[in-house]
Formats: sequence, C-alpha cells, structure tokens
Amino acid sequence: MNSYFERRYTIAGIFIVIVIILLARLFYIQIIDNRYAIYASNNVRRQTIIFPARGPILDRNGKILVQNQTFYDIMVTPKQVKPFDTLEFCKLLGIDKAGFDKRWMKAMKYSPTLPSAFEKQLTGEAFASLQERLSEFPGFDYSPRYLRVYPDSIAAQFLGFIGEVSDRDIERSGGYYHLGDYIGETGVEKSYETVLRGQRGVQNWLIDSKNKRKGRFANGLFDTAAVAGQRLKSSLDINIQRLGEQLMKNKLGSIVAIEPSTGEILCYVSSPTYDPNLMVGRQRGNNAAELYKNPYKPFFIRPIQAYYPPGSSFKPLSALIALQNGIITPETTYNCPGYYWAGNTKIRCTHVHGIVNLSSAVSGSCNGYFSMVFQKIIDLNGSKKTETTFTQWRQNVNKFGLGSRLGLDMPNEGKGNLPTSAYYNKVYRPGGWRSSTVVSLAIGQGELEATPLQLANIECTIANHGFYYRPHLIKSIGADEIIKKEYTERNFVGIDSQYFEPVINGMQAVVDHGTAIQSKIPGIIMCGKTGTAQNPHGENHSVFVAYAPRENPKIAIAVVVENSGEGARWAAPIASFIVEKYLKGSISKRESGITPEYFMNANKLPNIENYTAKGKRRAAFLADSLKKAKPDSVFKQKRKKAVNQIKNNQLQNITPESENKKNE
Repeated sequence: MNSYFERRYTIAGIFIVIVIILLARLFYIQIIDNRYAIYASNNVRRQTIIFPARGPILDRNGKILVQNQTFYDIMVTPKQVKPFDTLEFCKLLGIDKAGFDKRWMKAMKYSPTLPSAFEKQLTGEAFASLQERLSEFPGFDYSPRYLRVYPDSIAAQFLGFIGEVSDRDIERSGGYYHLGDYIGETGVEKSYETVLRGQRGVQNWLIDSKNKRKGRFANGLFDTAAVAGQRLKSSLDINIQRLGEQLMKNKLGSIVAIEPSTGEILCYVSSPTYDPNLMVGRQRGNNAAELYKNPYKPFFIRPIQAYYPPGSSFKPLSALIALQNGIITPETTYNCPGYYWAGNTKIRCTHVHGIVNLSSAVSGSCNGYFSMVFQKIIDLNGSKKTETTFTQWRQNVNKFGLGSRLGLDMPNEGKGNLPTSAYYNKVYRPGGWRSSTVVSLAIGQGELEATPLQLANIECTIANHGFYYRPHLIKSIGADEIIKKEYTERNFVGIDSQYFEPVINGMQAVVDHGTAIQSKIPGIIMCGKTGTAQNPHGENHSVFVAYAPRENPKIAIAVVVENSGEGARWAAPIASFIVEKYLKGSISKRESGITPEYFMNANKLPNIENYTAKGKRRAAFLADSLKKAKPDSVFKQKRKKAVNQIKNNQLQNITPESENKKNE
C-alpha cells in the first residue's frame, strides 16, 4: 500500500515538473525570445523598399546640373504568374521571346515566391503604355526608381554616374546596400555617395497564403518614410563650363579654372567628354561599351589623371625658392647668348635675350636664366652635398602641391611626378650625378610631371602671394550650406609675399607685349605664362597658365591642348575666352582678330591610326625592354636618350615611373 502511494506521488511529481517546464518554455517563447513571433510575422508580412530620390547637384549660382527622373522596374513573382499572351507582353516591353525566357529563368533562380526585377529602367513614356494593361498579366508588378538626368548634358567627368551595386559594394556597406541598389561609381556621385543617397523607407504589407497583398501590416505602424538625399551646390559656373567644353571640342586636353580666394573650381573640362545621359537608361551598357572602345578615352579624367611636363610655367618656382633663400635678388642678371652650358650639356634658349633680370627672364622665358638659378640652388653647399641640397629643393617645390595629391574631393586624383634623389641614385649611382645632370628640371622638363589641376593651383599660389586654399568642386552641402573646414584653411608655401611681385611683373608682360599678346583681354590685366610640354610621340602639347585680374584676382586657370604646338597658339586664346566670359559675362572683339568660333570649330585630334599605333609601339617597346634588360640598365638607357635630346633642344618626358603608370 505504501509503495502504491509512493509511486503515485512520484508520477504526480513527474507530471508537475513537465508542466512547469512546458510553462517555462512557453513563457520564454512568448515573452523573452521573439524569434518565433518574427517567423510567424514573416509568414503574413512582406516588406517593400521605398527608394529615396538622390540629392540634386547645382552649379554655384543654383542652376541644376543633375536631377532625378522617375523610372520603373517591372517586377515578377513567378509563382503568382498565370497563363498570358507572352508575345504581346514582349511587345509592350520591347523585348523578344529569347529575352523573355532569359529573364524568366533568372527570376525563377532567384526565388519562385519572392518578387525580383524582370525588366529595369523603363522611362515614364514606355511604362505608361504598359501600366494600362498590367492587370492582364498576373504576377507582374512595378517598382518606381529614381535615376539621374542631366538637363545641360555637360560636366560628365565632374558629375560622374551611378550604377548597380556589385557584390563587393554590398559586402563593404555593412548591410546597407542590397542587390539591385544604385551607388555612385565615378566623380562627385562617388565621392559624396553617403550625402547624396538619402535613407531608404519601408512599407510592410499583409499577405495571404497565396502571397497576395491584403493591406498594410499593423495599419502602417512599422512603416518608415524615405528621406531624400541632400543637395550639393558645386563650385562650377555652368556658363564657362559650357563654353570650355565647346572650345575643347575635337581636341584632347583639359581646362581647370579656380577662384584663388576660396579654392573653388569654376571650370573643370576634360576632353573628349561625353553626354552623361548616355549612362542612364536601358541602353546604358551598350553606350558604355562604345565609350570604352573610343581610343581617345573619354572616361580618362585629364584634369587630375593626365601628367604633362609643366614646361615654362614651372620656371618661376625655382626663382622664388632662390629669392627666399637669398641666393638671387630681383636685380640678379644673366647675359643670354641664346644657349646655356650646364657642364658638358648645351641647352638652347628660344633666342638671344642678352642681359635679363628676373622679370624680363619670366617675360622672355629665358631657359638660360632659370637654368643658372637652378644650378645656384643645387650647388649652394658644394657638389659633394648635391643629394642633400636637391632634397631640400624638392621639399620646397612640393609645398606648391607638386609631387603629391592636393586632396580634391574627387576619386582617383593623380600625384604627378616630382623625382627624388633616390630615383637619381638608382639611375646614376649615389654620388654619380650633379646639378648639371638634372638641369632640365629648371625649365619644367625631364622627369617632372604635373596635372592640370596642379598647374592651376600654382597660379592660385602666385595670385595669393604665397598660399592657396585646397581646390574643391563642392561649394556647400545641404540646405544649411555646410562648408568643409579643410577648404577654409590657407596652405602656405614658405615664400614671403614680397618676392612674388617681380615674377608677376614678368607674367603681366607675357600677355601685354609678349608671347600671349594675341590673347590680351580689353580692359583686364591678365598675368600668364605660355608653355610647350614636350611630347615624344607627336606634336608638342600647348600649355597656358594665368590669373586675372592682377589686383584682387578672381580666376586662375590652366589650359592644356594636346598635340597642338606652342602655348600661345591654342591654349592661351582658349584661356582668355574663359577668363573674359567669367569676369565680364561676354566675350569682346579682340584686336588680334581671334574669335571663339574659330577654336570651337577647329579639330586638333591626332590621326586615329597614328595615335593608336604609337601607343601600341610604345607599350611593346617598354615590355620588350623590361624583359631583356635589368631595370637599372633600362633606366640608364632612357636617361641617356633624354640627355641627348636636351642637347638638341628636344627635352622629352620619359621616366620609369610615368612609363609604367601609363602602360598599366
């Protein structure tokens, strides 16, 4: 009997323990762990992403450069699709049966029960005809998206374009981006992506067992609204940007104009350019493929990626450094006989200048004077300390922004090339080179290379008498017009302001009665410098740098027109039209008779067969040389060739660094 009661209590205890465990588990599931609630909710809820409009981009005066237009993605949920007229549907979409089958298989592979994009980026006009009949095709729906449109079709390389995210973009975003989202790929669209993209919204829908919508989940309690991206006010002036692109039509090169008092970029032309609207819509892939095939490389952003010898535009820098260090004075003279001996190397001058001082040497672009100044700097501490003194000179030049990135708010900015003593040690061995060996640097040739942005920035430094603001393309961000702090700080180059006047006197003389006299602007004092960037693969590049007016400068500019000869012939007139248009709002008749229309209609594109053939021969030669010779011997061969060309007044721009970069 006792054993019976004992068993009864034992069994009852077991049942009580089981009930407590079940109640505890139920409490955990219902109250503490919400996973099952989520699973249950997901069985009756579907989320729809609401895509925000990207922020618009304006010019400095509030004119629209890029805005949004609604496009439509046609979505499909394969399991909901019922038999329909496939050919009629294809006709409405503008695709063939093979295209339909390809899209259908892709949607089935993604998910039979979840919606996915069947056809993307239908314009409003194309969608309108389909929308009226969309109810005839169960299982198909639409999703509005915002894509970019460019009212004036200008500034393509500045604005950039957007495209669908890659797997890498999704991975790096930490879960923000999803398949089918859009992201800035180039230009400002890329560098200001987090500002422009906005914040996505979400709508939650109740669905039944057949995956059909039955209304808003919880009456929209858990929905979130999309937040549009912030607007950007760029520093560009749409009027001179449009003019610049017209002047550079059918030419290779670039224009960069900067406001010296702020560092704001006013004009940013890379030529050849393209219509940015080609990178939007259903034909985007085909258009991009054609642009990539273009041998003149319209996607190559020349203002920040193309390297050129600065030529004569560099000459004042060494003189300014020498003035600062007391090596010369503005009255220091040189008797130019039409050439200059640097060791055993004879450097020819443009002509016999006779006795020149600093200002007249600038206006006359005397190679001998600036070669003399350069050698005085490098030989200051004796030939045994050439390497140390050269490094000090290089550091002073670097303060002007050469040999390093200026920090432009644009991806893929180039550094140019400012050679180091280590480079020359590798070419000649330590102690095996002197100032005469590298004297070509004095006149902006040899291994020295700069981007057009760097050239324009040097003009800002001269205009400001010793400092510059970091160049930037975005003037302000958002409705509050926020300005980044780094764009308001002065960058000093270590030259006292008093030393700039003799240089500026010479630059004014260049335009008033020197090589750029044909580009003189009525009523405006422009200080400039013509230059010729040596090009070993064709006609030289035309270069002109300037700023205006002389007092209280408003614009500094650098123009490079490739394969077009002297700076005075092409680059200087183009620059003068941009400067006058910005300062006056119009272009006046010139005494020289030059007109914008002449330059707009001129074609200076190199012959396509020669252009591509030279590039292929150059790449093949370099590849073959690197295979057959040790690196040091290749460098020495190139340097020897360059020195021989110096003797013949044909300085070329060949460096191991630049060759490797360009062939990569």
